Amino acid sequence: MRVSLDLLRSFLAVHRSGSITGAAELLGLAQPTVTAQVRALEEALGRPLFDRVPRGVMPTAAGDELARRVADPLDRLDAVLADEPGTPYPRTVFLGGPAEFLAARVLPAVAGLVADGLELRVTAGLPDQLLDGLVAGRLDLAVTSVRPRRRGLTAEPLHDEEFALVAAPAWARRLPDPVTPHALRGVPLVAYAEEAPILRRWWRTVFDTRLTRTPNLVVADLRAVLAAVVAGAGASVLPTYLCERPLAAGELVPLLRPAVPPLNTLFLATRPQVGGRREVQAVRRSLLDAAPGW
Repeated sequence: MRVSLDLLRSFLAVHRSGSITGAAELLGLAQPTVTAQVRALEEALGRPLFDRVPRGVMPTAAGDELARRVADPLDRLDAVLADEPGTPYPRTVFLGGPAEFLAARVLPAVAGLVADGLELRVTAGLPDQLLDGLVAGRLDLAVTSVRPRRRGLTAEPLHDEEFALVAAPAWARRLPDPVTPHALRGVPLVAYAEEAPILRRWWRTVFDTRLTRTPNLVVADLRAVLAAVVAGAGASVLPTYLCERPLAAGELVPLLRPAVPPLNTLFLATRPQVGGRREVQAVRRSLLDAAPGW
């Protein structure tokens, strides 16, 4: 029995995205076309590959088995077809991640590739936005603080962010050593979101207590949080990569040095169907090679 590669590609896109709509966006096809191709494949194989559910489709056992068997050969074929002889990076790479981490770590790590001819388009965003972009095909790679649990995405650990409670020296001189939650009640708190998730997680992990205060200053950019803290607005919890220069210059001081500082793992996520492309692999390899030095 001979089956068109187009039918298999559409099937695999539906399997990975979990919906006809998502597959159509990935493939650049109309939804009725993808539906017809999946039905044609089911008829050719003589078995259902998906069950329809309220929010998309769920693969049957036969669908999962077919995806396992065809995914790697199709990905390898697409990677070969995408390459153009004599072109080091034949296609543009679309990369996403947290704005501050992109600026401080990711872009310096891939600067050499751009200098060699890579075309790169970078988008900053929050985890859900980035994962949506991957699933929809708007991104090829994304650095995210959330391990993706979505069908059709793969991820690998990239970097463990370390966090520190910091303030300008004038605030540190007013506080006891070691600092306590009670002593910090008189210090304004600066956060990047109203819910202050970084502050609250640090309080719970280090002080073993809940942070019940609301931030005094909220600004949706960690670099702006850093600038406010350096200027003396109060204290905040920041990733150490972001404040290493102010700490070295004495513009900031850590208010507490816990034996086990809180960590947050960042993941490098992609879609298997693009992960084999030469230029995507070059970006991935550059980031993984640079990460141990971060």
